[in-house]
Amino acid sequence: MSTERPHSVSVAGVVVDAQGRALLIQRRDNGHWEPPGGILEREETVPEALQREVLEETGIKIALPATLTGVYKNMTGLIVSLVFRCEAADGTPTTGDETRALRWVTREEVSELADEAYAIRVIDALDAASPPAIRAHDGVKLV
Repeated sequence: MSTERPHSVSVAGVVVDAQGRALLIQRRDNGHWEPPGGILEREETVPEALQREVLEETGIKIALPATLTGVYKNMTGLIVSLVFRCEAADGTPTTGDETRALRWVTREEVSELADEAYAIRVIDALDAASPPAIRAHDGVKLV
């Protein structure tokens, strides 16, 4: 039997406004810019986790269902992330315990702020291609 640790599953929500911009958060723990999201808790469904994470990190309640736009595997961190394009249903963007700053960004700005592994998630969500993108990365760069 393998002693390797299991993969974690996370969700991220790319909230898109009427101007086609995406909401990014700057994390308090590492200062990185990325879409809001996090690891699923044992008792949560994927939509519940998505709604909880976006609300906790941005103050925005998203409309469900959201559109799956990509599946990403962090090859070093062993995290599989499901990324969704979301629309705000209620609330005003606000920082929280895990969020240092919030910013609405254009497609061009996301690549200046976020590491490639996170910028591509936002770009894929803005494109909302079907079928969803499936990509791998090392935590920073695509592999």
